[in-house]
Amino acid sequence: MYQIDENKVTRKKKRNQKFVFFLFGAMGYFVVALLVLILTFIIYKGASAISWDFITKMPEEGMTKGGIFPAIIGTLCLVAGSMLFAFPIGVLAAIYMNEYVKDGFIKKFIKQMTNNLAGIPSIVFGLFGMSLFVNKLGFGDSILAGSLTLGLLALPVVIRTTEEALKAVDNTFRQASIGLGASKWQTTRRVVLPIAFPNIITGLILSVGRVSGETAPILFTVAAYFLPKLPTSIFDQAMALPYHLYVISTSGTNIEESRPIAYGTALVLVIIVLFTNLLANGLRKYFSKKVKMN
Repeated sequence: MYQIDENKVTRKKKRNQKFVFFLFGAMGYFVVALLVLILTFIIYKGASAISWDFITKMPEEGMTKGGIFPAIIGTLCLVAGSMLFAFPIGVLAAIYMNEYVKDGFIKKFIKQMTNNLAGIPSIVFGLFGMSLFVNKLGFGDSILAGSLTLGLLALPVVIRTTEEALKAVDNTFRQASIGLGASKWQTTRRVVLPIAFPNIITGLILSVGRVSGETAPILFTVAAYFLPKLPTSIFDQAMALPYHLYVISTSGTNIEESRPIAYGTALVLVIIVLFTNLLANGLRKYFSKKVKMN
């Protein structure tokens, strides 16, 4: 009798396990299917607008004709500028919190503020960037002001992902390095960072994805409605793909005629983000192999 009951319990556990695995698998495939659906929709709607002229020419007639070359260059400048600001500061801040600050009130306070910063709506960052960088510091509507604003937006993501990457490094590496006479900084720089760096790149990938599609921050700090020329310095205004997409989708005398351009712009923006992510993934794999070889 006891053996029969035990078999029933075992079968029930197996059924529950199969159901849970099926549920998790279904959710995973649902996410993949949703991504494929979105990409298919954008490619189907935007492929007809993609051409060499569309990518390399200046916009014409209030952005209803011509190309989107200035918007592409402006977007790349903003992404690069924001990462140059956010990545070093975020990595150094995460190193300080994880390697130097002891568990206590100060560490909890910094983490809480970082979480709060990550939850602030992007439009608030835009207003803050306009008040500080555009008006107070006198940068005006410029690539510099827009990059700094987007950098603030990406900073919490870089800090959190870097901190998690540092936590994943086994403490035995730290103890062995210090035991051999290395200082705390030498241990962090020569042992911990090389091991954690492939995972730190993940923060870079997430940050690029976050800032490349933002519209509200650049609306207040850098984006121009119609600027058929390339920027010549960091103090110039620039067009950007997210704002360009918003304008041609909601403004103009004939929205239907500009709709293919909107889908084409969205497709180009997705391609840029995917290419950047692939590049970052390539860097992560390269550094992972380098760490394993060492």
